[in-house]
Amino acid sequence: MRIEIDEKVFDVMLEYEQIKKRIRLIGIQLNVDFENRIPVFVGVLNGSFIFLADLIKEIDISSEVTFVKVSSYDGEKSTGKIKKEIGLQMSLKDRDVVIVEDIVDSGETLRYILDMIRAEEPASINVCTLLLKPKSLKTNFEEICYVGFEIPNEFVVGYGLDYNGLGRNLKDIYRAVPKSEL
Repeated sequence: MRIEIDEKVFDVMLEYEQIKKRIRLIGIQLNVDFENRIPVFVGVLNGSFIFLADLIKEIDISSEVTFVKVSSYDGEKSTGKIKKEIGLQMSLKDRDVVIVEDIVDSGETLRYILDMIRAEEPASINVCTLLLKPKSLKTNFEEICYVGFEIPNEFVVGYGLDYNGLGRNLKDIYRAVPKSEL
């Protein structure tokens, strides 16, 4: 199915049912890995809010949730400059931290967030991302332990991800259709 957002055309890449099944499996793994611990899930706004909301419903162990907000995108492209808009709202010292990202692309934003959290001296840091673009990564991160889907280096929207502020509300994830395919 094709949709149009702000004069850009998108095709379905991942349907909501696929996403839900994968999140259920990630939740099971997190429950096992953090059994007898109380992790803090740090959602990276704005993109992760839907993923984190669905993920936390699969978590049976005691846990806490907080958010940070950073920005680096302008439309489809990263500006390369990361701006902290909302910082940490709680101490993470000696805590088990799970950073929840919607997408890890180049890794620049993740590096920034990891540095912010490392400064808090947590007991452990793990990253859980719904989408990972391995071919776009500029750095390998040993902290990335939970990945929903590896995707090609394409621009995507939906399920929390946006294009010019639009499309976050879409249940499925869509990929931008290159002009050559229109």
